[in-house]
Formats: sequence, C-alpha cells, structure tokens
Amino acid sequence: MNAQNNKQQEALKLLSRVEEGIKQEPSIFDWLMAQKRMNWTMVLGILISGLAISFCFYQILTGWFAAPQAHLHRSIHLNMLLILIFLLWPLKRKSWKDPFHPLTIIDIGCVLSVIAIQVWLTYDIDAFTLREGNLTILDQVMTMLYLGLVLDSIRRTLGWPLVAVILIFIIHTLYANYFPGVLGGPPSTVAWLAEMQVMQTYGLFGVPLYAMSSFVALFILFAVLLLSCGAGKLFINLAVALTGRYVGGPAKASVVSSAMMGSISGSVIGNVVGTGSFTIPLMKQTGYSPEFAAGVEACASSGGMIMPPVMGVTAFVMAEYMGVPYIKVALAAAIPALLYFASIYVQVHLEGKRSGLATLPRELLPNLWHHLKEGWHLLIPLFVIVGLLVGGYTVSMAALGGVVSVYFGSLLKKESRMSPLRLMSALEIGARTVAPVTAACAGAGIIIGCIFCSGLSMKFSTLIVELSGNHLWVALLLTMVVSMILGMGITVTAVYITLAALVVPTLINFMDVYPMAAHMFCLYFGNKSYITPPVCLASYAAAGLAKANPMKTANLAFRIGIAGFIVPFMFVYSPELLLHGEPMRIVWVLFTSLAGIICLAIVAEGWLFTNTNIMERMLLLAASILLINPRITTTIIGFALVIIEIAIQKTKVYRAQKVPAL
Repeated sequence: MNAQNNKQQEALKLLSRVEEGIKQEPSIFDWLMAQKRMNWTMVLGILISGLAISFCFYQILTGWFAAPQAHLHRSIHLNMLLILIFLLWPLKRKSWKDPFHPLTIIDIGCVLSVIAIQVWLTYDIDAFTLREGNLTILDQVMTMLYLGLVLDSIRRTLGWPLVAVILIFIIHTLYANYFPGVLGGPPSTVAWLAEMQVMQTYGLFGVPLYAMSSFVALFILFAVLLLSCGAGKLFINLAVALTGRYVGGPAKASVVSSAMMGSISGSVIGNVVGTGSFTIPLMKQTGYSPEFAAGVEACASSGGMIMPPVMGVTAFVMAEYMGVPYIKVALAAAIPALLYFASIYVQVHLEGKRSGLATLPRELLPNLWHHLKEGWHLLIPLFVIVGLLVGGYTVSMAALGGVVSVYFGSLLKKESRMSPLRLMSALEIGARTVAPVTAACAGAGIIIGCIFCSGLSMKFSTLIVELSGNHLWVALLLTMVVSMILGMGITVTAVYITLAALVVPTLINFMDVYPMAAHMFCLYFGNKSYITPPVCLASYAAAGLAKANPMKTANLAFRIGIAGFIVPFMFVYSPELLLHGEPMRIVWVLFTSLAGIICLAIVAEGWLFTNTNIMERMLLLAASILLINPRITTTIIGFALVIIEIAIQKTKVYRAQKVPAL
C-alpha cells in the first residue's frame, strides 16, 4: 500500500511539471538577444535568423496577397530554405556556431550557387519559361547543379535514404534501356530531364513544392506559433483531467494528448518528444513498464498524422493531388482515426486492468474547467481553421487565418501573450521546421518528374496487375509492403507522393478502388514505418525517453498499433468508413467495425476480464474478422462469438473468486 502511495505522490509531482509547459527548441534569435559582444558567430546568427524570419513574412504576405508567377514563387520559397539549410547544417561541424572547417568553403559555395540559380531563374522569368524544348548548355548545367544542390540539402537534413531513392529514379530515367523486363524502355536525354524537372511544373516545381509554398508552410508555422503560446501545456492538462481518474489514466492521457498535439504539429518525432517527455514518466510512475509506456507514446504520436483537423502536412498534398477541398480529406479521415485510437485506448485500459494499476485521486487532478477557462483562447485558432475550410475558403486562406488568429488570440491572456521578441523567435523556429519538409517535398517532386519523363507509372501499374493476378487483396498487400519499405528511409510525404504516382492509378483504374480510399491507404502505410521494426524512429525516440529496450519497445508498439495495419484494408473494402455512402449504412459499418477493432485489441492484449488463452484469442480473432465485414450474416455470427467469449470469461472469473485463498 505504501509503495502504491509513493507512486501516486511521484506521479502528482510529475503532474505539477506540466505547468512548465512543453518547451520548444531554443531559437537563434533568443541566443542573439543574450549576447553582449559582436563577433563573427553573431554575424552568422543574425544572417540565419534574419533569413528565417524574412522567409516567414514572405509566406504570410504571399498568403494574403496573390502569389507571384509559379516558377518565381516556388523558387523563392525553395531557395531561401536551401540557403538556410546550408548554413544550419554545415559540413564537418555539429552546429553553425562551431569554428569554421576547411570544408566550410563548400557551404559558402553552395549558398552562392543557390543565389546564382535564383538570378538565372528570375532575370527574365518570361523568357525562362518559354525556353521549353530549346534549352541552352547553360540551362542544362544550371539545372543539373540545381538538382545536385537539392539532393545535398536532403542528405544534410534527412540523410542518405531519400537521396538514394531519387538517384535510382534519375538513373532509370537516363539509362532505362539497361533495365530488364517491364522496367526497360528508351533512355531520356539530360536536356529532356532538365526540361521536365525545372522548365516545366512536373518535377522539382510540381505539386509537392506548390503545396509547400502555398499553404503547408503556413500550417507548420501555425503549429509552431500555437505551441509557443502554451497549447502543449493546455492539451496535456486537458487530457490528464479527462482520463487521469480512470484505470490506466496516464497512458490514456498520452493517447488523447498525442492525438491533439500530433494533429497540429505534423511531426511524429516532435510529438513523441513534446508529449512523451511528460506522459512517459507519468505512465512509468503509475506502474506501466518502460517498454509499454514508450510503445503507447510511439503509437499515439504516429497516429497524430492521421488525426483531423490538421493531420500534418501530407493530407494537404493529398487534397491537391486529388483535386478536392482539404475539408473532404479531413472528414474522410475522421472515422479511421477514431478506430485507430480506440484500439490503442482499449489496449491501454486492458493493460491497466491486468496490472492492477492505481488511479490518480480525482481531487488532485488538473481541473478541467479551470484549464478550459484559462486556455480557451488557444483553441480559437483551431475553430478558425475549421470554420474557414467549411466556409469554402481556400486552404491558403485558412492557414493564414490560423496564423493570424494565433497571434491575436495570444494577446487575450498575459501568460500566452506574444511580445515582438517572442514572435520573432517563434517565426524563426517555424522556418527551421519548414526547411527539412520542403527539402523532402522537392525530392519527391524530382521523383515525380522522373516518373513522368520515363513513363514508369504505366510500367509499374502493369507490374502490379501481373504480380497480383488482378486480385485486389494481393495488390493491397504489395502496396503495403512497398509503402513500408519506402517509409523506412524516407518521409511520409515522400512515400505518399511516390505511391500516388506509381500505385494509386493502378488501384483506381484497374482495381476499381474508391479514389479517396486508394490515396488514404498509401498515407496510412507510409506512416506505419514509424512503429514497425526494424526502422521505427518513433519507437526508438520514445524508448530513449523511457530508458527502455529499443527492440522490445518496437515490438510492443507494433502490437499496440495493430489496428493501424487493419483499418486501411477496412476502408478500401468498406468506403463507408470514409463517409462515402448512405448515412444509415455509414453508421452501421462504423458500429460493426468498432466492435471488430475492440475484439482485435483484446486479442493483441490477451486480456478481457481475465487472461485469455490461445483458443479464446482465436475465437475473438474470428469474431473480429467477421465483424469487420459489415454484412448481416457475418455480423450476427461475429457478435455470437463475442457473447460466447464473454460467457467464458465471466465463468473463469466466477470460478477464480470461489477458490479459497491458501
């Protein structure tokens, strides 16, 4: 009893730390304000901070006023961030503040090259866009230099995997005649590749960079500003207040807070670090094992990417690819996200029941109404964004409305008020957050340009149809495997964009899959690599915070997030889960799917009212499969199996209670 009280006291001490809020990475601007003597490091810091803040103001101004000509706008967006990357991620130095290295001359050369390319692009922008099909040697040299600089920026910010994938596509485009079978074809010239990549808007300046420069950057900036005002602290307090008094409350708070944070942050690892630094120790203090605590946080944080209303950045790119309003994507994602988080929530509850974990006393929990009263103004921007999207405004205007409402909303309370210095600091962090995402989108654009140039999309479609034998479930399994392999090395956005060009047309045109389901399927499995061994970055990050075994954490996260591997197949076969169909049919499919997912969670956890043996798990697994299929006959049989299992469990509990204690 004393041990339990001690754990409660430790947990309550940890709860008090929430008042410190979710601390963001310190900005260069703040560092500059603390310096007292001018030196070369300060000059470089002023240059970096000034460029980052200028970039944010450029995005805000072009969001309010009409953006310039496409090539001009997208090149300014990309090149400002390329310069920022070459300064912030220098060669052979851990930080931009470290002493210069002989290879720093390469960094300077990269910066000067980007400036030269911007001059080449914009000196006569009309003449530039009219040179299609008639490129000069200078055009070809500058284009290949440009692609090289983009690849180097990706290597510096995201590592070699995405660079390797891009190089494979470039090599295939130039030397397709050396590739075997269906992948073979006529080679492309350097001039044709250069034209597709830069002169036209199919490659580097294609849809991914368009989305980034038009509205995704503004949404990332919105998230950074909102968190800098204390939204992270508010979300955690609300989550703990709602769930802390129940069994497994801290873990349930992790699920709720990570869903809220992840929806707006757009970064799985950032979500793990932001909410996990509080929720993981709290889970451990109340009795969860370090591995389970880390696994829950990893699954919940990765799920934030599929949680409306914001859903990270990839959903905006998806809306652009599909040519539909973003609000339609967000609404379609609502039920699948509910099923995913419901599964995690149920497993957390069952684990708490099995372990006999203590709950936190209600009187010592954060007061829900107090925190809503204190932080209601931080929720206004979310309503502004949703209201503008529902009202039919453009995504760019919704993002801009969110940014503006964050600033003016922060002025309503002293604790969150953004002074000019605090605003500059947040803007700089926002630009630094946008930079790696833009690099990834530029890389994904290069892949799309290569696919367009070589005609690989049609060849890949033929390959999938042949390998699947025209069976949808086989094609979906192949897509899942490709998504997860790509996701092990490149970002979710890059995975989705690549598959949207290679696989989605096959699913839609040859397999008759509902378009939203095909696109959402690729988004889901591109996201699953964060919790799937062996490359599961969210699991490893959470394990580090929990001081847990990384591989045990990864395996547990895979088990806890099992619904994330089933839900995509469910909405492909039942598009009603994406709100496509008659209202009553949607309600019915949701009901049966939720029941099936809960059964699956019980199977994964091995506990209902008491331990479940292998035969009981098989019974519930069969019930889960039958309930996921929304037909009347399968649903009746599925619920009958559930009733049988409940009866078995109740009998076991009754018999255990009748056995006298020794």
